Order: sequence, then C-alpha cells, then structure tokens
Amino acid sequence: MTLTDSQKWLFLAGVFLGGWLLYLLAPVLTPFLLGTLFAYLGDPSVDRLESWGLSRTIAVITVFVAMTLLVVLVVLLGAPIFQQQLALFLDALPGYIEWAGTTLVPWLSDVTGLSRDQLDFSSLAALLRENWSQAGGVAVNLLSVAGHSGVRLLGWVANGVLIPVVTFYLLRDWDDLVAGVDHLLPRKLEPEIAHIAAEADSILSAFLRGQLLVMLCLGMIYSIGLWLAGVQFALLIGMLAGLVSFVPYLGFIVGVAVAGMAALFQSHDLLSLLPVLAVFGVGQVIEGMVLTPLLVGDRIGLHPVVVIFSVVAGAQLFGFVGMLVALPAAAVLAVIVRDLHRRYLESQIYAAPVAEADPREQSAERS
Repeated sequence: MTLTDSQKWLFLAGVFLGGWLLYLLAPVLTPFLLGTLFAYLGDPSVDRLESWGLSRTIAVITVFVAMTLLVVLVVLLGAPIFQQQLALFLDALPGYIEWAGTTLVPWLSDVTGLSRDQLDFSSLAALLRENWSQAGGVAVNLLSVAGHSGVRLLGWVANGVLIPVVTFYLLRDWDDLVAGVDHLLPRKLEPEIAHIAAEADSILSAFLRGQLLVMLCLGMIYSIGLWLAGVQFALLIGMLAGLVSFVPYLGFIVGVAVAGMAALFQSHDLLSLLPVLAVFGVGQVIEGMVLTPLLVGDRIGLHPVVVIFSVVAGAQLFGFVGMLVALPAAAVLAVIVRDLHRRYLESQIYAAPVAEADPREQSAERS
C-alpha cells in the first residue's frame, strides 16, 4: 500500500513525537517497559497452557508464579555469589597486572622485539591500586545517600513493585491489547502493518527467546566447566563469556583470554591452558550442534553488529530506557529495510534495461 505525501509527513511527525515523549518520560518508563518485556517473553507459554485446556487466568497465574520464582531464585542465589566473585576479582586484578609485567612482558619482549619499557604495566597497576579504595568509598557513599534519601528509596521500591504488577496485567490482557491495536489500524494499511509486526516479532523471538537462552546455557556450561577445571572466578568468567556469545566466536575468544590468564596466574604453568581450551571447545560444539538448532532454529535474528549498535545508541540517547526500546526498534527497522530492499529488487530501477534489437536483424526477420 502506497502512502500519500500527507500520510508520510503524518507518520514522520508521529515518530518524532514518540521520540520526544520517550525522552521526557524516560525516568518513569523503566518499570513499565520491563513489565512489557516480561509479558512478551511469557505470553507464548500462556498461550500454550491455554491450548492444553487451561483458562487464561489460570495460565497467566501459573506462568507469572514460575517467572517470579525464577527471578527470585536468581537474585537470592546468584547475586551474592556473583558479587563476591566480582569483589575478589577486583582485589586480584592489580596482582594479575603485576604478574603480566614480570612474566608476560619479558616473553612478549623476546617474541616481538619491543623494549620492556614499551610494555610496562607497573603504572597501570599503581593506578588501579589507587582507585580501588576510591571506588569502594564511592559505593559506600552511594549506599549512604540511598539510605538517607527516603524519596529516592521509596521510588526504587515503587518501581520494584510496579514491575510484577504491570507484568501480570499485561500477561492477562496481552491478546486483547494486540487485537485492540489491530482494530484501530486503518483497514487499507492493516495488512502491511500486520506483516511488519509479525516479521519483527519473529526477529525478536529469535533473539530474546532463543539467543538469550543460548547465552544463559553457555554461561552455565562455561562456569561449571571452569569450576571443575579449578579456575578462580569461574562463575564471573563463564557468565561474561556467555553474555557476549551473541557475537559469533566473541564469547570463545573473551572466555579463553580471561580464563587463560586466570589459570596461568594460579599455576604459572602453560599446561593449565589445556583444560580451559577444552571447556570452551566443548561449549562451542554444544552451541553449534544442540543449543542453536534447538532454541533458535533457522529463524533469522538481528545481526550481532546491529544489536551492539542499537543498544549503545539507545543508551546514549535515552539511557536505560533507550536500551530496552533499542531492540524492538531495531527489529522493526530491519523488517522495513528488508521490505524496501525487496521492493527495490522488483522495481524498474533495479531491472536490467532491455537490449535493443539490431536493425539488420530486424530487416532480416522482415524479409
């Protein structure tokens, strides 16, 4: 369906108005966007329970309770361990840098021919030592301010309560809300908008419901494997590698580099790298042969570079709210770009010009 000039200008005005409102309302939108995200992730499970014969309300309560328990378990069990490992890692990081200066620098100097002064890490280690205590002091000050500022603390509590409330009501009324939005669309534009929405939903599903599960599973595999290999900070390193694994091979590279340095610092033996390589090698095999085919399948998600750019750009423009809105916006833009590319390939602009027939051949055909 071709839009008129007035409709195009109206659409652009709506986009700019939406961006301006998003900028103004960003401080209060976070719990609503998080609730929408959880509802979007849980709606397929609710629909599946409904197909098994449960009522919508019972299905919503079941999924909501399961999601709440999962979040509570992750926070209560994972957060303290992660915080402890992060604190230990920050304490040990200056030692890693010193070890790199006394062990790694001489080896790099012999291999590359650079002088040891050019590869000196001592100044970086001293800088880190000076700033760890300052960072700790800043954290204490922030906690103190939060504790003494009743309004700010009350706002955090209110946002924390709003997220499950918004999630529950959106889960309960998700299908009705989607149907209501579809009913408001102009009938001439409805098929095209519905097509774009369905394609965007497919892309978001491939990334959010598929790729995020792959990242979580890889983080668990890496963490358990590194723990069995005796590597310090196994949970921190494993989850970091799983988090960045949405970029192909980046999780493997980051994990091997960080875990390899930790293993070398612990044992001072190059053979300690073999278990690390084995852990990440097994993780790559499981990802390629089991996780990605099972959880993502053949659905085409967002390109890793698009994901990185959209999240960074959203954070730069609108902060945390921009990060939440970035992926849906990128999915819609990706669908629009694909549709424009398809139309371009079908247009006369792209089509090859028809070769003119040779006049001599035309006269021969007449004769």
